[in-house]
Amino acid sequence: MNTQSSPSAAGIAGASLPFRLWTPEERQASLTAALQHWQAGEDVWVYGYGSLVWRPDFDFEERRLATLHGHHRALCLWSRVNRGTPECPGLVFGLDRGGSCRGVVYRLAGSQVPTYFPALWDREMSTGAYLPRWLNCATDAGPVKALVFVMNRANPAYIRALPEAELLAIVRRAAGRYGPCTEYVVQTAQALRAAGIHDARLDAIARRLEEDGRPLPEGA
Repeated sequence: MNTQSSPSAAGIAGASLPFRLWTPEERQASLTAALQHWQAGEDVWVYGYGSLVWRPDFDFEERRLATLHGHHRALCLWSRVNRGTPECPGLVFGLDRGGSCRGVVYRLAGSQVPTYFPALWDREMSTGAYLPRWLNCATDAGPVKALVFVMNRANPAYIRALPEAELLAIVRRAAGRYGPCTEYVVQTAQALRAAGIHDARLDAIARRLEEDGRPLPEGA
């Protein structure tokens, strides 16, 4: 199947938007603010809805399926580093306003927070596109208050819902330091299915990408 496509209008617009990485000082200030009410040694919960589901990059004491109300998973964030470049940006997941999102929560030992959180901030807050929030997440064992990275709609990297054809064209073209954008979307869909999480819109997008016949992540 021929999956080559010319740059979309949205893709061209995305490449022209302002782009700046946060400085280490900005990331540290954000991290300090997020932990201002944390008591040293206290365990914390972190909510994952995208790549954190299949690549958390930290050890955890417990993992649960969780539902977050008030936000939904969407490919609403331009990626110019991890899954794209400034010239050819990709799309990654954010938590946009409205609806609900099924994901996972991880409980991290309090003793590990000073070790793991700086790396988590380097990964999630490289451009300040997310707003770190402590939000209630529903689990079968009861609600937990977890750290959640929600979409910052004021950030230039935010993009509202795109038509599926345009979204697919962007994802198919882009690749960044962590690999192709296609791989990221498909692997997230596979991880959610493996966890028993059903996301109809993401499944439909992933099936279209899988039908392209491109190499899929190991184990696909």
